[in-house]
Amino acid sequence: MQSSVPSLASIENWPVPTAAAAVVRADGTLAGSHGPTGRRFPLASVTKPLAAYAVLVAYEEGAIDLDEPAGPEGATVRHLLAHTSGLAFDESRVMAAPGTRRIYSNTGFEALGDHVAKSTDIPFAEYLRQAVLEPLGMASTSLEGSPAKDGVSTVDDLVRFAAEVQAPRLLDPRTVLDAMSVTYPGLTGILPGYGHQRPNDWGLGFEIRDGKSPHWTGATSSPRTFGHFGQSGTFLWIDPDARAACVALTDRPFGTWAIEAWPPFTDAVLAALRAA
Repeated sequence: MQSSVPSLASIENWPVPTAAAAVVRADGTLAGSHGPTGRRFPLASVTKPLAAYAVLVAYEEGAIDLDEPAGPEGATVRHLLAHTSGLAFDESRVMAAPGTRRIYSNTGFEALGDHVAKSTDIPFAEYLRQAVLEPLGMASTSLEGSPAKDGVSTVDDLVRFAAEVQAPRLLDPRTVLDAMSVTYPGLTGILPGYGHQRPNDWGLGFEIRDGKSPHWTGATSSPRTFGHFGQSGTFLWIDPDARAACVALTDRPFGTWAIEAWPPFTDAVLAALRAA
């Protein structure tokens, strides 16, 4: 296909062994891709939006309620999705009262997986497969452990997911609007790799760009941009104003290289979309 986003080829200049990327428009059409888009990469925390989507399917199916108790005392499903349950990053230690601080928590997403599994009597990895992966044709994606960080997928599959989020079929669009809107606004917290953010805005399983600086998206990304990046050198962003989403997967852990490479890459992708 003729790519309308030639800037995708700049991933060849990233200091990584392997990279693949693609852009999908809000109407579901592929604007362009580059690299081995069928190769499976560990997602790290890009697993979280997939897990969150499955939790929201469970909510719409009536298996759970967003405001029912889950996780530590006083916390709810909504708190866990928004990283405001008070749980520590990677241990079952409560560091704050629910709703008072934005504490990014893998443990919180593991609690979500346990909660959905108990409520549905289906192991969470299997629930994710049935609720999200199979309906979207994401046959190369699997959850191989923690719902916080152990997903494995391809760019091709994540394009299907990004198209779904932009034009939902599995969820009511109003639920997705809630997921991409700030939940518990005004809370401060640490964005891993980027330090303290005031505020550190999140939706339900998705990080929201707003006015954060520094940030892993571009200087020209709209404040409404939402998504996630992973410590395995991966990201997925959706920019509602650009009416497009971008996926990039690599096999080099996140670090200074990503902090330097990702924002100008995103700005180049957005410029190409505007020019198309």
